[in-house]
Amino acid sequence: MARYLLRRAGMAVGVLWAAFTVSFVVLYLLPGDPVATMASGGLDGEPLTPEQLDALRARYGLDQPLIVQYGHRLWGALHGDFGASIQNGQDVRGAIMEALPPTIQISLAGLAFAIVVGGTVALVATYTRAHWLRQVLMGLPSLAVSMPVFWVGLMLVQVFSFGLGLLPSVGANGPQALILPAITLGLPTGALVAQVLAKSLSQALDEPYVATARAKGVGRVDIHLRHALRNAALPALTVLGYVVGNLLAGAVVVETVFTRPGLGRLTVSAVGVQDIPLVQGIVVFAAAVFVVVNLLVDLVYPLLDPRIATGAAA
Repeated sequence: MARYLLRRAGMAVGVLWAAFTVSFVVLYLLPGDPVATMASGGLDGEPLTPEQLDALRARYGLDQPLIVQYGHRLWGALHGDFGASIQNGQDVRGAIMEALPPTIQISLAGLAFAIVVGGTVALVATYTRAHWLRQVLMGLPSLAVSMPVFWVGLMLVQVFSFGLGLLPSVGANGPQALILPAITLGLPTGALVAQVLAKSLSQALDEPYVATARAKGVGRVDIHLRHALRNAALPALTVLGYVVGNLLAGAVVVETVFTRPGLGRLTVSAVGVQDIPLVQGIVVFAAAVFVVVNLLVDLVYPLLDPRIATGAAA
């Protein structure tokens, strides 16, 4: 088991390094000059002189060779220091922590919606004996996955905000303002959970141990929830670990559509002005969240199937 955890930790370090490196390269390949963009408004209404622009580049280390900049930023990142934002000089860690709470709120709400709705659809679809209902429920996830997140958000705003006037369309004031963004963010994730869980449940219900349970007189509900679901949950759990990254990515769109503060809108703003330190900090943070969640999922696996722990130890 220790060897298994060490291997996973090594993979995690590799993912974080790759996220940092790719973001660094992509940002420097983008056309434009981040310092010139930041200083486009001038100083006290007057355009900055070339000497002032050079001073700003030197301040943020942008006048150094590319490999030197990379090494300097990587060394700082290893110590948790991503520098200061080019936009406003704010510490990158402070900017991320300030924008994080609203994003956590919407991501957890979206994840809860996805688990409840996706799990319910999968359970009902595999439990019902009505063929037409099963076909309808099994087709809903494919439809939901195919719908763009921004389109879903706009339609929900049109119906529930402008049409019925039941829920606010923008802002982050109060629990009601969280409902539409959570549904928008959680719908594609819930559809994916429903697809994977329904398929796994269907396969589990055909296993010999289920036939044995039926022969012993175990009821359909117990077979579904106590026998089949436990084994079918492994693939769905893997999907949940994967979609955490998608939730953070989806937050960019959802926070823009609903005009909510958070990490998503901060990312859009930072990319727009090529704020290299801030974008790199956000990318590495998102990669770290993805890595930690997947590591936790790996640790939960042996609780659901002890054979995994035995295999890992071997």
